[in-house]
Amino acid sequence: MLIGEVARRSGVSTRMLRHYDALGLVRPTGRTVGGYREYADADIRRIFHVESLRTLGLSLREVARALEDPAFAPQTLVADLIRRTEERLERERELLERLRAVEGAEPAGWRDVLRIVELVRDLGSADPPRRLQAVLNPAANEPVPTDLLTAAVLAESEPNMAGALRWALARAGSDGLAGLAPGLRSSDAEVRRRAVLAVAEIPGDTATRLLTAALADPDPAVRGPAALAAGARGVTAAEPALIDMVVTGTNDVDAGEVLGALSRDPAAADRILAALTALLTAHEADAGVRLRLIQALVELPGTGALAILQPLRADADPSVALVATAFADLVAARVSG
Repeated sequence: MLIGEVARRSGVSTRMLRHYDALGLVRPTGRTVGGYREYADADIRRIFHVESLRTLGLSLREVARALEDPAFAPQTLVADLIRRTEERLERERELLERLRAVEGAEPAGWRDVLRIVELVRDLGSADPPRRLQAVLNPAANEPVPTDLLTAAVLAESEPNMAGALRWALARAGSDGLAGLAPGLRSSDAEVRRRAVLAVAEIPGDTATRLLTAALADPDPAVRGPAALAAGARGVTAAEPALIDMVVTGTNDVDAGEVLGALSRDPAAADRILAALTALLTAHEADAGVRLRLIQALVELPGTGALAILQPLRADADPSVALVATAFADLVAARVSG
């Protein structure tokens, strides 16, 4: 079969077939009397083998080695191809995000495009001070677009920088919630935690609804901040998570204070008092848990906690008895005053 027919049937251009011949990758078996390349069936099969390997991203040198060297193990090459492809996809993902950031900023001209690109670069810098500068003192004193801020908030791991980003995003009001909502659905618990912390700094009913939904998160590192923020907004659904934080000792002081604030409502006060009292009995053998529960009881308004604390003055555990005595006196003085 002559080269033109091979090109039509294989989809490989005659130019590329000549290139394969020059490289020794696919050499036609014979020549016609006139000197034209003549391909046998085995040559055509080899062309298809070459094209198949090229679709995996192999270079022509790698294709030649794969076809000629019996000792050439595919596992190593395939693993390297996967790594290279992942790196390329990451670069493409970064480019896509950059383009979306430019589009979302609705630039009026190329000067605006350049400013957004510079912001994206600075916010993605490995240098925290540079990232902070981009947020607090952006070029041309233009505010950082909300889309860029939300993306940066969800990606930032440095605590001080994360706080600055949340502050900047809170200044944008509820506009940032649309970008944070996907973060609350992320498969990465750390991203969900960052989203909750950012939502917690944004006022309004929509933010409160997002925080309430986050109370069902399976990860306590996400559920806890959501409970603190939602409880501070009067969401009674946060009570179980807050009580669990007291038991486990995770931000237990903050959780106790929020439970105290919720207990200004009499119905909530009764529920919380009953729950804490039951847990005192359930954890009778764990002094650490009981001490935290006592501290949470003291945060409750009114005299309800006093009736629970008085018997604990004589508790078998000296540390529990000592703390209960001190707090019972504190509550009694607070009530009488």
